[in-house]
Amino acid sequence: MFCRDVRRQILAAHDPALPFRKIAPLMCAADIAFINLESPFSDRGPYYEHGLIFHAPPAAIEGLRLAGVAIASTANNHSRDCGPHGIEFTVEWLRSHGISPLGSGESESVAHEGVVLTRHGVRFGFLGYTFDQQNGNWHDIDKRIAMADVSAMQRDVSALRKRADVVIVSMHHGVEYMPKPTQAQIEFAHAAIDAGATLVIGHHPHVIQKMEEYRGGVIFYSLGNCVFDQYQRKETQHGEIAEVSFLGSTILATHVMAIAITPTGPELELPSGGSLDMPAEFVTHR
Repeated sequence: MFCRDVRRQILAAHDPALPFRKIAPLMCAADIAFINLESPFSDRGPYYEHGLIFHAPPAAIEGLRLAGVAIASTANNHSRDCGPHGIEFTVEWLRSHGISPLGSGESESVAHEGVVLTRHGVRFGFLGYTFDQQNGNWHDIDKRIAMADVSAMQRDVSALRKRADVVIVSMHHGVEYMPKPTQAQIEFAHAAIDAGATLVIGHHPHVIQKMEEYRGGVIFYSLGNCVFDQYQRKETQHGEIAEVSFLGSTILATHVMAIAITPTGPELELPSGGSLDMPAEFVTHR
């Protein structure tokens, strides 16, 4: 999320990539780095200092580029915060900087067809969904944003399996600040694995929820916050980065790294409770 206090910190530092400076070396080491983009980019309209209308300044794309982000979910409850133009601008702005938007697009078919990225000969297919796109501000449904409908998702997974060796589903779902996943989250995630997905990545609750192994697949119900300005609650000042290693199309290992959310961006937490600011030479490319 690149607005409110995050934007103020960016402006104060004169550094549009500030939010990712501390963890960029770690993220750049991944073959595919995935994030949920909670605030749409737009070159129109006001920036709000407070409240729940999110508007990311276009220059903040530099943080995603610095971190080597390859794919960003744009299907969430803030997708429409900058109106129809914001939906269009966001997907175009990401693509123009080498980042694939996921879960929203120029049309309903684009939003549901998914994205395939090939690494080391393995085709990784991604799909993205949100439980809500209205956020209390809209009364209609914009079909360019994929909703978390189980039947539609399962059809999408089945279709994508024909083009990909691995299917990964992004799930924006749940109840904010709840430490346990809802039954709706569980049912959606299980249905994704049952349909042929290997990995489900969850976000929206702003707090960490459990990881589950289910029928050969792995589900992260919520990784908590990463770049955000929710400093008023202890549980929202912590998040996780999930590293998932594949051997061919099979998950070889998962590793979860704790991060602390600070005004100048997330940083790795040490087991002792301290933090680690990684130098650039920490990066090891595979």
